[in-house]
Amino acid sequence: MSYTAPNITSVGLTIPLYSDVLADLIALAMSIYPSAYLENDSLDRQFISIFALKLMDNNNLAQLVYNNRSPATAIGSSLDGIVKINGLSRKTASYSTCEVQLTGTNGTIITGGIVSDVAGYAWDLPTPITIPSGGLLTVTATCETIGSITATIGQIATISTPTNGWTAVTNLVAAIAGQAAETDSALRARQAISTQLSSQALLGGTIGGVAGVLGVTRYQIYENDTSITDSNGIPANTICIVVEGGTDTAIADEIYYRKNGGCGTYGTTIVDITDSTYGTITPIKFYRPTYVPIYVTISIHSLTGYTTATTTEIQTAVETYLNDLSIGEELTISAIWGTAMATMTNIKKPTFSIKAVVAGTVEATQTTDDITIPFNAVSQSGTVQVNLI
Repeated sequence: MSYTAPNITSVGLTIPLYSDVLADLIALAMSIYPSAYLENDSLDRQFISIFALKLMDNNNLAQLVYNNRSPATAIGSSLDGIVKINGLSRKTASYSTCEVQLTGTNGTIITGGIVSDVAGYAWDLPTPITIPSGGLLTVTATCETIGSITATIGQIATISTPTNGWTAVTNLVAAIAGQAAETDSALRARQAISTQLSSQALLGGTIGGVAGVLGVTRYQIYENDTSITDSNGIPANTICIVVEGGTDTAIADEIYYRKNGGCGTYGTTIVDITDSTYGTITPIKFYRPTYVPIYVTISIHSLTGYTTATTTEIQTAVETYLNDLSIGEELTISAIWGTAMATMTNIKKPTFSIKAVVAGTVEATQTTDDITIPFNAVSQSGTVQVNLI
């Protein structure tokens, strides 16, 4: 290819390749000094290549600046600045929380209490707290490690700071996972949704507002605009939103101020919202997702190149797939099969052959049938077993 100066066309900013810049500089030098020796081993050519590299640094910077003009291609702090036009800011990292039940003697005071889960993560209790009569107290524990730390029922069961009179701890519900700092791709997706915030179609604006609540990780919205209760049990002329993460009040606020007037809400979490103008109190209802554990058994025949690390890769890939499914998304056996196969680097030289895949919501009863997840539930990885046959 020949050298073409940087220019803006219908496809955006185009810049020349380094090899084209170098070739053009050498050609210009030869036009001035026809007898100059500028082969690869010459000092003059190496000197010219330094100029070519510096020109490419400037070209690449120009392309980066040009790309940072649009939310579709901007990155980092530039993307942060652009989304402010939509009233957005990047979600910061947050900590996982979980309601835990403490058992102990009436009147026991726990100061600086810390409990641990089976993975070794520490969870801080509010401080100070006092165990009431009856010997049971439920409080919210906050994980010390920032990000998406999960804990299923019964996994937070170790007292890390023994206190006289405090005898046990457990979690009767799954933890609400925190989140890492929002990635560029996630922020771009939320920016696209946010353009619906002022839309005339208020459903889009409502879900855009809920998506922007700090700590919200997954969400799903259902609308029943008919005059009868639908198959999910949602009443007529009602919306139902299922939300993971975020605080109850912040979510309810977004629903109240963005939903259509006269539209009902449906769910088991209820927050009373007081209108800031008129003082009226309206109960806003929505669902927190329930978690359906999925137990998977994959039977494989090992081939050349299979190692114990391969087993771990398969288990990790399937667990990630299960934990990343959307709320209410159906689980298919073929998707588990495909996820396991995708761990192979070269499908033409397989390291294993899958003979069977079974899954179920109860470990003892796994089948080859697809699994239907309730509209207000989300899959959560149970045991993923890989058997060599």
